[in-house]
This record gives sequence, structure tokens and C-alpha cells, in this order.
Amino acid sequence: MTGETSLKSLLATMQPSLHEGEYVFCSTPQLASEGCTLDPIGLFKEAEGLTLILPRSQAEAANLPYSAVFAMITLTVHSSLEAVGFLAAIATRLASHGISVNPVSAFYHDHLFVPIAQSEAAMALLQELAQEHSDIG
Repeated sequence: MTGETSLKSLLATMQPSLHEGEYVFCSTPQLASEGCTLDPIGLFKEAEGLTLILPRSQAEAANLPYSAVFAMITLTVHSSLEAVGFLAAIATRLASHGISVNPVSAFYHDHLFVPIAQSEAAMALLQELAQEHSDIG
């Protein structure tokens, strides 16, 4: 099953869903396997260390430092990893309202991490953007 590539269709049908909870980005030299209770929702290996995306409670329980707290919004449309301009349009809309976004693309969906205090505003902007594109014939 391939994902959607049409920018108009992606924007019109993105259907953002705000997850409950608070999420943080942490960095660690490696993920210890013995006795590890961490269950990251995302990780990425960089030269400087392993970046983990975790529920805030897990990071605090493991004494992992973080600098900001985020809400997670999933765009429930099945987007193609080869789609052009989808995240650019979203990032541009959020940036024009002073909202930072850390997007993560996975096989089926794109996930947006926005500052927790701005999550409702981000949701409203995403719904507005979708509505604008669903009205275009």
C-alpha cells in the first residue's frame, strides 16, 4: 500500500489528531539494554549520541535531561515518504504564527511535536489549513 503524494489531497485530508501526554527529546550516548525500562516512541542515531523521543514521565524516571516539553500531533492521512511540500506547507503555516515544529516522518504518517503550550493553537491552524484545501475544487 503506497501513501498519498498529491499535496492538495494531503493537505485536505491530513486529519490532525492530538495525543494525550507530554513528550521530550533526550540525548544519551547509547541505549542500555540491561534493565532498561525506556520505551521510546522514536529514536535517531547521530554522531553526538542517540536522540530519544519519550513520554516526559519516562525521561524523568530515568533522570534524562531535556530542554522543552512537547505535544504530539499525528497527521492521520497515509502520506508517502516521497510526497513533496507537505511538511513544508505545515511548517510554514505554524511558523507564521510563531509555533515551532519538530516533524517526524514514519512509514504511514507524519508526526508533529509542538510546544505543549501551543498545541491547541497548532491544532486550530492545521484544521484551518485542511479546510482551505478541501474547499478548493
